[in-house]
Amino acid sequence: MRVLLINTSERVGGAAIAANRLMEALKRNGVKAQMLVRDRQTQQLTVSAVRQSWLLPMKFLWERMVIFLRNGWNRKRMWQVDLANVGTDVTSMPEFQYADVIHLHWVNQGFLSLADLQKILTSGKPVVVTMHDEWYFTGVCHYSGACERYKTTCQACPLMGGRTWLPDLAQKVFNKKKQLYGMGKLTFVGCSQWMASMARESSLLKGIRVESIPNAINTELFRPTDKDLARESLGLPKDAPLILFSAQRTTDPRKGFALLTEALRLLDESMTDQSQRPTLVVVGGQSDKIDVALPFPVVSIKYLEKETDMVSLYNAVDVYVTPSLEDNLPNTVMESLACGTPCVGFRVGGIPEMIDHQQNGYVANYKDAADLAEGIRWTLAPERRESLHEAARKKVMENYTEQRVARLYSEIYES
Repeated sequence: MRVLLINTSERVGGAAIAANRLMEALKRNGVKAQMLVRDRQTQQLTVSAVRQSWLLPMKFLWERMVIFLRNGWNRKRMWQVDLANVGTDVTSMPEFQYADVIHLHWVNQGFLSLADLQKILTSGKPVVVTMHDEWYFTGVCHYSGACERYKTTCQACPLMGGRTWLPDLAQKVFNKKKQLYGMGKLTFVGCSQWMASMARESSLLKGIRVESIPNAINTELFRPTDKDLARESLGLPKDAPLILFSAQRTTDPRKGFALLTEALRLLDESMTDQSQRPTLVVVGGQSDKIDVALPFPVVSIKYLEKETDMVSLYNAVDVYVTPSLEDNLPNTVMESLACGTPCVGFRVGGIPEMIDHQQNGYVANYKDAADLAEGIRWTLAPERRESLHEAARKKVMENYTEQRVARLYSEIYES
């Protein structure tokens, strides 16, 4: 069985990390897996990239320009949608020809167009699609929020300006996807049960097989280590409780840092033992630009390139907080739990599937800063440390190991 995983990037972004980890999991469990990307970050032998040329960035810029012109010149919304109006034909590449199964992941931002997807689906090869967000079953958006138009037909998309006097691009893309999905042997997979259940409600996927399989993680790498040594290696405070927040772009409103700020203020007001004042560790892009007044000391780390450093970070902190307002199955939560570090997050998306309330962390009411503060306070209690640590690791070992995820995907490939 030869499987080709296709993703825009090799290592940048949650979908890329998940796809790369799946490739490694498959290889270690008897499947010949390769990865094809547009943007390659390493010299990994089983990762190939499309031929680089000046056209690739031009295609990307053209798609962004069309979106920018049509969404009312709104920069904030420019990254929330993808039109797939430009791309690269990968079907003639040796890696594609060699594969028995094509496994699509996140292929947006000018990598694969709808025309390219059509060539893949009409190639005769069976296709598996892992949905890292909602784009495959909506018109153009990655997260639909409160909008449910994908259940019938996407039209007058709010993220595209909703103009009725211009050709409706969201509806055009939606209709094209509906046509495409009837052309090949397709199976869709949601990384979370939440994503899979939403996909089944989309009129695009009526009558198409939809499964739910979580992302995989290397539990030999992401594992508990000595907390004091981890803090020393990263230069973090040795005595204070540490709260971790991380994101690829920490200032992204969807990541919920504003609510975390409010929760920390409420936590500070409720603290009676000032000797146990925590320190907030912020990791990710633009972490140094967070200039809001926080009640606790802040340690800013722009980026940790090595996974071994990430393992040290998760082991160094006492709790990982993910105040995301929209999310599928965050790799960060899985990484933290694998290291035995409890997590706190809102009841949204696939997060409640990972965090078992008051067992390996705390699930707060959606957008409720007070409950988020209570979750952090509850999780930091010293008397719960050992039980939370054990439950966190157990959750990962029972659900997200490479062996289990590789077996579930192999069963889909074989079928």
